[in-house]
Amino acid sequence: MTDDDKPRDEAAEKELAGVPEELLDPEEEASLDEALSSLRADLEAAQQDMLYAKAEVQNVRRRMEKDIHDARAYAATAFARDVLSVADNLTRAIEAIPAELHEDPRLKALVTGIEATQRELDKVFAQHGISRIAAIGLPLDPNQHQAMLEVPTEEAEPGTVVQEMQAGYMIKDRLLRPAMVGVARKP
Repeated sequence: MTDDDKPRDEAAEKELAGVPEELLDPEEEASLDEALSSLRADLEAAQQDMLYAKAEVQNVRRRMEKDIHDARAYAATAFARDVLSVADNLTRAIEAIPAELHEDPRLKALVTGIEATQRELDKVFAQHGISRIAAIGLPLDPNQHQAMLEVPTEEAEPGTVVQEMQAGYMIKDRLLRPAMVGVARKP
């Protein structure tokens, strides 16, 4: 080996120890160096690809965990929307009963039963994260309220909800149904 040649790797030197100098081919040594640097470059590329693959697997896992969480949290959404019409009809039934019939002994049990049913429905809604949206007296929030009409009035600031035609509901942090409301405007 001449002084001009690159020094061999220590492991290669140990392997080649005792081999006569005339058997060592400088061209072969150069091609081995090229092959070694090519293999090192391939190794670096493979390591980089492995890191990208690990990151992608981690991202897929996170997305799947979020999808599973959302599926559990919002699985009842379609059913809840369908049950809201039952809740609306129950509320209308209670509101339609005149005050004097609340005390009539013949109908008192019926009225009490309907009111108990409404309380039970509200309790079940609460257990599943379904809550009623506040509307009356609040500023119109297009994310929760759907303005159906404008009511000319001096009693409230323009843009304030003054009438609720249909209750709105949220399921956890998502809108289930917007509240249909009347909004104040200047007369």
